[in-house]
Amino acid sequence: MSIAENINRIRKEIPEYVTLIAVSKTKPIPDLLEAYHAGQRHFGENKVQEMLQKWENMPKDIHWHLIGHLQSNKVKFIAPFVFMIHAIDSLKLLKEVDKQAVKNGRTIDVLLQFFIANEETKFGMNWDEAIELLRSDEFQAMKNIRIRGVMGMASFTEDEQQIRKEFNTLKNYFREIKENFFSHTDFFDTISMGMSGDYVLAVEEGSTMVRVGSSIFGSR
Repeated sequence: MSIAENINRIRKEIPEYVTLIAVSKTKPIPDLLEAYHAGQRHFGENKVQEMLQKWENMPKDIHWHLIGHLQSNKVKFIAPFVFMIHAIDSLKLLKEVDKQAVKNGRTIDVLLQFFIANEETKFGMNWDEAIELLRSDEFQAMKNIRIRGVMGMASFTEDEQQIRKEFNTLKNYFREIKENFFSHTDFFDTISMGMSGDYVLAVEEGSTMVRVGSSIFGSR
């Protein structure tokens, strides 16, 4: 199937309220353009340098999502244009995003990344670290970031029950944080979970944003 056919198939499998992010890391610009001409506007990249190059060479109505681990010293390169940063895993990183957002006269949308998998290789905060961040005076003083929700990656396993359990954990984190910190806002609305192998399960468990790469562009 073509990239356009893959996108149309996935769109039929997920509800309209779920945002489909085409994970385009390592893929050449002609592939991204094929997705773009099929109506895709949300693209996800893991590396800052690659995202920067693609942003410079692609149409400017694309929403770029930084979904990989982000180092603080690289925030300045994407701050002028990034649509959303998914991988906020520390107060230090969040402070840098706010600082660069101020410099660019922007408010940058971010997600708190949680460690929900049974794998040491994944990044993310635990519950206590996230609550400490949200209660901190430093966070309260930030004016140019907007926490839109949470992000997490399930374990790479065939065990469907384990995957569902991990997704459910993230959904519960979202509910608790919304209730305790964002109950008077309407922008805390995003649960980013689910990739090519498990996005259908993720949507069943409450995901509002899925990050799909190989099921759109083919294996790397």
